[in-house]
Amino acid sequence: MPGMFEHSNKNRRKPSKFERFMSRYFPSICLVVLAVICIVAVMATIQTITNTLNSNPTDPVQMESTPSNGTDPTGGSTPTTPTDPALPAELVTLMKNADFIAAGYDYTKAIEMLKAYPGYESIKEVNDKITEYTTADSHLVSYSDMDNITHIFFHSLIVDNKRAFDGDEDSAGYNLYMATISEFNKIMEQMYERGYVLVSPYDIAYETTDASGKTIFTYGNIRLPEGKKPFLLSQDDVNYYSYMIGTGDGKNETPIFAGTKGDGFASKIVIGEDGFPTCEYMDAQGNVLYGDYDLVPLLEKFIQEHPDFSYHGARAMLGVTGYEGVLGYRTKPSYANTIGKEAWEKEVEEAKKVAECLKEHGWLLVSHSYGHPAYGNLTASRVEADSQKWEETCEYIVGETDIILYPHGSDINGPSKYTMSNEKFKALYEDGYRYFFNVDSKVAWIQIGENYFRGGRRNIDGYRMYHYPEKLEDLFDVSEVFDPDRPTPVPTIG
Repeated sequence: MPGMFEHSNKNRRKPSKFERFMSRYFPSICLVVLAVICIVAVMATIQTITNTLNSNPTDPVQMESTPSNGTDPTGGSTPTTPTDPALPAELVTLMKNADFIAAGYDYTKAIEMLKAYPGYESIKEVNDKITEYTTADSHLVSYSDMDNITHIFFHSLIVDNKRAFDGDEDSAGYNLYMATISEFNKIMEQMYERGYVLVSPYDIAYETTDASGKTIFTYGNIRLPEGKKPFLLSQDDVNYYSYMIGTGDGKNETPIFAGTKGDGFASKIVIGEDGFPTCEYMDAQGNVLYGDYDLVPLLEKFIQEHPDFSYHGARAMLGVTGYEGVLGYRTKPSYANTIGKEAWEKEVEEAKKVAECLKEHGWLLVSHSYGHPAYGNLTASRVEADSQKWEETCEYIVGETDIILYPHGSDINGPSKYTMSNEKFKALYEDGYRYFFNVDSKVAWIQIGENYFRGGRRNIDGYRMYHYPEKLEDLFDVSEVFDPDRPTPVPTIG
């Protein structure tokens, strides 16, 4: 018997490594697999319960795939639960736009925008925003110092300092009356940091009707956070005159277009690819460029980045003359005789498109007279003649306006109030003007008459910054703004 067992052991196959491994660890492996299966099952159950609890068949976001009749595509009466809980793209865009409007302190408009969205009542994110806007609006205070709202203005901004300050016959004038792009950007930044907020003249005062039915002017109600200060902004001569962008005198009957011998200024306002107004500029090499080459696109860009710098979407007033054309377009009627009717009509049509674009984005296109004469030195008949010519050559392009920026800042009266016995005022009033702005360089000067609004303006230029920096201390620090490329000493006037 022992022999038999011994023989059997000799012929038995030796277990492999795998068999030895399985015999030792198989029970443990089974236990681990069983545990994993149990855990997965529990997690799936929990997720199912969570989805059920979170579903809300009355939420329009949850019902995106549900037809308007309240039934789902399978014919049942219960809406399907979407797998993506994200808000619709159009609602996200709407909320972003509302945020931009609210940043400009127009919370009422922002709330109206959100409430126009169908089913907003059931969307938590929308109602949270409405609550946020309502709370912010309750913290605004009415600005109480309406008689002391400052008004600053610029001329065309210098793009290329070397071309502008090259020592030719126009260089001294640019040094006196212009600001550079660098200076403008720094000024806006400092004013923003000091709490200034751009407003419209229509925010400050407007025509209304009193209890007796009489039309009168009254102050508006500007509501801002405590500590914020409203200000007005305008730009004169938004025409891009021939002497600035080329050579020659556009006052004659031949229009001058941009050339390489220009003095480093933008040549016209155009509509950018994004639909916003921007500028065309020709550099010294003859390259035609488009971008932030003057006040309009620079300020627009600043407001897009700092929407709280603009109250209710306010933009600047842009004053245009008519003796060469408007906004850089050679629209003077007599130019048709030189460049041909078809080319002239194209200039007019392009100018109209740009004017409409500007107005759509909140810019105010206003009169700066036709020929840029000093109204204070003219007779009433000549004021009326110039005003009529502006209407004939500019109004049909830029639209009607009730605002005039006096050329040379020359007012038609002393500090006493306008009356209809002033023939110049009577003529301008009958032409539709209600807002009149001179240049007096005071921090603020406002006068509300029975039927008009009148104010002073402060020139921001080389002359003011170099000779009277202390008069600008409330706005910005000249030592930090003054362009080192500007030739000094800056000339004096007169």
